Amino acid sequence: MTTLLTAVRHLLSLAWRCDPSRLVRAACMMAVGALATPLIALALKGLTTAALAHDTRTAVLLGLAAAALLVLELLMGHFAHLAYFELGDLGEIELQNRLIALAHGTPRMEALDTPQFADTLALVREDLPRTRASLEATLQLAGLALQLSLTAVLLGTLSPWLLLLPLLGAVPVLAGNRAQRILDTAKERTAPAIRLGRHLLDVSTSHSPAREIRLSGAGPLLLDRHRREWERTTRCLRRAHAGAAALRATGQLCFALGYGAAIWLVVHRAQQGGSPLGDVILVITLAAQLSLQVGTTIQLLTVLQDAGRTALRLDALRPAAGTGAETHRSPAPAVLTRGIRLEHVSFSYPGSDRKILDDVTLDIPAGTAIAVVGENGAGKSTLVKLLCGLYRPTSGRILVDGTDLTATDPADWQSRVAPLFQDFARLELRLRDNTGIGDLDRLDDDAALLRAMESAGASAVARHVPGGLDGLIGRGYGDGTDLSGGQWQKLGLARALLRRDPLLLVLDEPASALDASAEQVLFERFARLVAESRAGTGAVSLLVSHRFSTVRMADLIVVLEHGRLAQAGSHGELLSTGGLYAELYRLQARVYA
Repeated sequence: MTTLLTAVRHLLSLAWRCDPSRLVRAACMMAVGALATPLIALALKGLTTAALAHDTRTAVLLGLAAAALLVLELLMGHFAHLAYFELGDLGEIELQNRLIALAHGTPRMEALDTPQFADTLALVREDLPRTRASLEATLQLAGLALQLSLTAVLLGTLSPWLLLLPLLGAVPVLAGNRAQRILDTAKERTAPAIRLGRHLLDVSTSHSPAREIRLSGAGPLLLDRHRREWERTTRCLRRAHAGAAALRATGQLCFALGYGAAIWLVVHRAQQGGSPLGDVILVITLAAQLSLQVGTTIQLLTVLQDAGRTALRLDALRPAAGTGAETHRSPAPAVLTRGIRLEHVSFSYPGSDRKILDDVTLDIPAGTAIAVVGENGAGKSTLVKLLCGLYRPTSGRILVDGTDLTATDPADWQSRVAPLFQDFARLELRLRDNTGIGDLDRLDDDAALLRAMESAGASAVARHVPGGLDGLIGRGYGDGTDLSGGQWQKLGLARALLRRDPLLLVLDEPASALDASAEQVLFERFARLVAESRAGTGAVSLLVSHRFSTVRMADLIVVLEHGRLAQAGSHGELLSTGGLYAELYRLQARVYA
């Protein structure tokens, strides 16, 4: 019942926010159509009585009234459907926007790495297309409540015993509620397996991984894994559906017995002369309507319980309200004067005890160009995310000009970070949008966008795309221009370069998709940017790379090993002292010799 009330409150408030006048119109038309249904039975009773009394005029009038009520019922249902159809579309768009806002509800990313959050997000995303049906179910259920009320009044005027028939209608409804809870539990239990199955489907049918799958012959392996996951999910859901069906059948059987008893009661009284034939017609018609109403109610409650679950899941995704300590945040400094210091910083991802970073202490003076190296899994990208303010250290602290980064307004700090991540976003939008999100205030500043693209070496992309800045790139949902991996990465770099007055410039494996000549050009640009940002804001420039030929240009090189700070110093110092850096550098030098 709590879930049902949550669904009704959630859907009606959603519809009211979207378009209150359309909601009122739809509700009024639905109510008129609903009340017409039991009145048809009353008109048929009068028609039967008048016909038996040979009152032709009254019988004809009541026949016309029944026909008019039937037409009114159909018309009101049709026009109400048109109103809430559009209202449902508006509601779905509103919920999509709300879901996006909740997924990005905090400046940090800890929630997105929590399996429970990811499962809930997936379930809500799956349920959103049913918003329109849920809103329709809410209005129809209100109409059915009016029908049932009027039906109960009409039955009660014939015999108090007949009032038990609407009450028996509650039995299949309650059984249906219990059945739905069984199904909801099964859906939540199988959510991780469903996500995995859909991931395997995406991997197996998407264009990007198709080459590797075909060349490696991995298709049968993925198909077998996909089949096993769905079979396991189907077994769990099949058991839940079987149990739910048994409960619903039991409830329907109870109502069917009551339905038969009501018909027997009225017919028996008619045979004894206690009820006229018109009453028999009225009861049979109302009982038939009531049977249909109960069945419809069960179906609608199933839809509404799903909607209630979605509403509860949306609430579960809401970020917790900030504590008092979090409401008083200091802004990021206008310029860096001292720099960034890490004090005994350790970090583990949510739900894991494994330390990705372990007791890292490091001073990065203002204006420093720092390079972070290490083997895969050493914690390089995690360190970048911590410095960007996307995560908080599990223990220890990060100081920016002596102020704890957790005490700095995260949105303000992140607005001063110019990042290019290894897994950069490929936004299949207009070229303008793809670059302009680097600084939303300059989304419509063509000159600034073109300068950033020129600095990133992406001017040729603008010339290549039909329509220039307003041309579509990517083919995900339109006939856009396909770009190479290197072109996409240059656009990612242009986004980073669009940021004004950055305090932290991050390039995480920036040359991973570039050829050797493009890599050389990129780092020449990076060197100029380092000089400009150092002179302007004292910014720290951070480079993560496996290519030691580019790392050696940094003022400070940090070597991570198994999450710990193994070495720190300049290129010459690290070579002279030996250790992991010298070993990796000489190994790579021999490979490229």
